[in-house]
Amino acid sequence: MTADREVPVLIVGAGPAGLTLSNLLSRYGVRHVLVEKHPGTAHTPRAHIVNQRTVEIFRHLGLEDRLHAVATPSELMANNVWHTSLAGTELARLWAWGTGPDRAADYRAASPSPMVNCPQTLLEPVLLDAAREHPDAELLFEHEFLSFTQDGSPEDGAVRARVRDRRSGEEFEVRCAHLVGADGARSRVVEQAGLTLEGQAGLGAAMNVWFEADLSSYLAHRPGVLYWHAAPGTPYLTGAGTLICHKPWTEFVMVIAYDPATQTAPGTEEVAVRHIRQVVGDPTLQPVIKGFAEWTINHLVASSYQSGRVFAMGDAVHRHPPTNGVGLNTSMADAFNLGWKLAMVHHGRADASLLDSYTAERQPVGRQVVDRAIQSLVEMEQVHRAFGFRPGQSEAQGWAALDGLYQPGPDGDARRADLCAAVELMNYQFNAHGVDLGYRYRTGAVVPDGAPEPTPTRDPQLYHHPTTWPGASLPHAWLDRDGTRLSTLDLVSGTRFSLLTGVGGEGWAEAAAAAGKDTGTDIDVHVVGTRDGLFDCYGEWGRLRGTETDGAVLVRPDRHVAWRSGSYSEAAAGDLTLVLRRLLRAAT
Repeated sequence: MTADREVPVLIVGAGPAGLTLSNLLSRYGVRHVLVEKHPGTAHTPRAHIVNQRTVEIFRHLGLEDRLHAVATPSELMANNVWHTSLAGTELARLWAWGTGPDRAADYRAASPSPMVNCPQTLLEPVLLDAAREHPDAELLFEHEFLSFTQDGSPEDGAVRARVRDRRSGEEFEVRCAHLVGADGARSRVVEQAGLTLEGQAGLGAAMNVWFEADLSSYLAHRPGVLYWHAAPGTPYLTGAGTLICHKPWTEFVMVIAYDPATQTAPGTEEVAVRHIRQVVGDPTLQPVIKGFAEWTINHLVASSYQSGRVFAMGDAVHRHPPTNGVGLNTSMADAFNLGWKLAMVHHGRADASLLDSYTAERQPVGRQVVDRAIQSLVEMEQVHRAFGFRPGQSEAQGWAALDGLYQPGPDGDARRADLCAAVELMNYQFNAHGVDLGYRYRTGAVVPDGAPEPTPTRDPQLYHHPTTWPGASLPHAWLDRDGTRLSTLDLVSGTRFSLLTGVGGEGWAEAAAAAGKDTGTDIDVHVVGTRDGLFDCYGEWGRLRGTETDGAVLVRPDRHVAWRSGSYSEAAAGDLTLVLRRLLRAAT
């Protein structure tokens, strides 16, 4: 039976994960087809927090400048605000997303790329426009994935997928070596592959109301992304709605929670306007409603991200509330992990078993972020309790409880201290730098060097601890080359491995050449500290490298440390060759 199309990879879904994988595969020289059942990219804002690791992925793709051109910069993300209404009483405020004076240096030191706020309505077109520039990508919108079969072994089999053109009704077959499901929370790929999701679904429901209004008089003096309504007489934990700013200060999403068992989804313009006016505190406001999107709160993660030659990523395999803003970021990181491995296998530089490391590495990260998002949701109750709110409380009782925050004396002091502690706890949601950047691959395509995993010196969820311990992401340090500043992250290109060494480690170049010849793997060697080479201008790399000057740090194409050697020796070539064979499961 002859397939209508035959490509190495078929991607299902044109969200952030699918479009990121498409861009990566194109840069890595892997032909692929991407199918998306909808006519275009996201039609409502959806996810929006873009953390530093994700901006680094844009940097790797050569798209960081395009992202910054459409995104809201970090300085306009600075405040989280709790209020009885935007025009009413402000109850609390928190420096968010690393903008506070106590955290800004941590964030600047950790990455060359500042985080941004960018809704999917703006982010996805950046990825799509770039994907369309590559001849190796065939992007088919209004094409629906129907089903697949796979035959043969993981090494020499194939996947046959049925696809329908939704405009013409025509069905055709795509034969591919690997199928990747990036088709979201209702993933047909995950269902047909038999991948099991563990946890609970339907823990809550909400409606996003996308609207335009000029709210600059309420927000410009306290710029931020999230404004939390907390007023007596409204739902205990959610108020009348949570305001998310997408375009300062004129475009927003209002999140309205509801109980689907007892309430109808608030999806009418009349209801939306009423909630918006209540949250803003202006009964005359005339917002322009642009759209609605319904969603549910889940606590789910797949136990495996792979079935044979079929893989899944993004919301298809990890589903959770938007707390911590980890969904989009984890999805794109899934693609960053899988992309180079697919390329190495398809170019014959690695054994198919390398792909097994995708689940081994990414599933624990998915579990971590799902659990963290749920925990953050639970912790938010602490703030409302500190306001004095309780379930079933009358509106009058709620206002009386708020009055207690402003009373002099020991009782008022205790209430204010409780509120400060509750707001401080919110750092685990809004300044969780370690959650964003600190995940490490403890099993998979890494080779331990025998050193124990470093013990964190500060809270590992709040603070990022850069290290070259194998499995960690390569630490960022600024270097200088002929008057041009670059990050250590910029030394990693395409599907090439990079090896960083220093003065006295020049012999690693010969070792890398020998290992590359043996395995067919390209290794770029970068010597830091020589008179005519890379200048460790601030001494940052010297403090972070974790080896002697002549040691070596081997970095994977996705910028995670694969292996390191404390110092150079005559055995370097043999050691490096064995490491690469083990990493790539090479058949040689």
